[in-house]
Amino acid sequence: MTPDEFHASLSGSAPPAGAPLLRALWHDARGEWDTAHGIAQDVETPDGAWVHAYLHRKEGDIGNARYWYRRAARPEAQDSLESEWERLVAALL
Repeated sequence: MTPDEFHASLSGSAPPAGAPLLRALWHDARGEWDTAHGIAQDVETPDGAWVHAYLHRKEGDIGNARYWYRRAARPEAQDSLESEWERLVAALL
């Protein structure tokens, strides 16, 4: 799947099959933060921690986001949420 195909899937009724973190980002893009968070918190990998950090940053819980960025071994994002979302999708595809 390409990033363009992933974007196109956002208009569908269900996320693409496959990686749970991409499903989390799909739900996040559709305004379903709680669903996205529930998926991300169950993935105990550095990428899972990164998605979890992004979601808490989006929520406005910066202290919690910083914790998850450290768990992901990534610097705290300073750019827009949209840019970080795009980076996450590209990295996970």
